[in-house]
Parts: sequence; structure tokens; C-alpha cells
Amino acid sequence: MAPSDISRITSQISDIPDPEVPVITIADLGILRDVKEDNGKIIVTITPTYSGCPAMKAIENEIAEVLKKNSVSNFEIKYTFSPAWTTDWLNENAREKLRKYGIAPPEKTTSDKSVLLVHTKTKLCPRCNSSNTEMISAFGSTACKALYRCKNCGEPFDYFKCH
Repeated sequence: MAPSDISRITSQISDIPDPEVPVITIADLGILRDVKEDNGKIIVTITPTYSGCPAMKAIENEIAEVLKKNSVSNFEIKYTFSPAWTTDWLNENAREKLRKYGIAPPEKTTSDKSVLLVHTKTKLCPRCNSSNTEMISAFGSTACKALYRCKNCGEPFDYFKCH
């Protein structure tokens, strides 16, 4: 397979949306680690956001569909767990997309365990940018998010928890 074919396939796989937050792609999230050819076989390497993430099977299926549409029948979708995925891998584009979608993006370079404790850090409302917010639940619409409410605009919003 020509390098341009690998590049095209990588681009198409990179554009696969996250099943749980469809405004960001698997490349935005940093889930997609590598696409390469090895002795005529395409190997796609991905890292789950956390062990047991239910979206990974859907992502795997989408990757397989892209490969099949490109007439690739000899492929492997490989999981790598080291290094473990972290929210630090979200690019700035993904953080802005989350904000616009109504989800407060995670802080950078932190492992925020405060959602598990009584004390929580202030999260900015993605709608009105107010810091006058409160956590309603440590678990939001998915296990990787916490549910907050803005006391200024009254809107609930998810916060993408740091890993």
C-alpha cells in the first residue's frame, strides 16, 4: 500500500466521532495512537479512555468500516494500555469543541480526584462562563463526566473528568 493510501486512511479514521460525545473525534481525544502497514497488514492502535469504556467497541466497529470501505481486508485493531490514556491528550481543538457543545473541558496536567471527595473544584459554566457552579453528581451522562449546575444561568452541564 502506498504511503498516500495510509495517509488517506489515517485521515478518515481520525475523523471518526466519539460515540458518547459526537462533536469530538477519536483523534481529538487522543484515542487513535497509530495507523501503520506491516507486511501488507494495516494495524490500527487505539487506547481506551478507561478500562471497560463501552464506547470502545463502537469505535472499533467504525474503524473496521473505514478500512473495509477502503478495500482493506487484512487488518488488525490493536489496543494499547501503556501509557494509560489521560485527558492531557485532548488537543485544544477538542477542548473548545467540548465547551461549545456545553461540556466543561477537563483541566490540564491534573488528576482531579476532587469529584470523589466532599470538596470540589470550581468549574466554569460552558454556557455563560460563570464560576458560580456546583456539582450535582460525581457521575454525569457517562461515567467519565460529572454533573454540574450553574447558579447564575441555572443550566446543568457535564464536566469531563480528568484522568
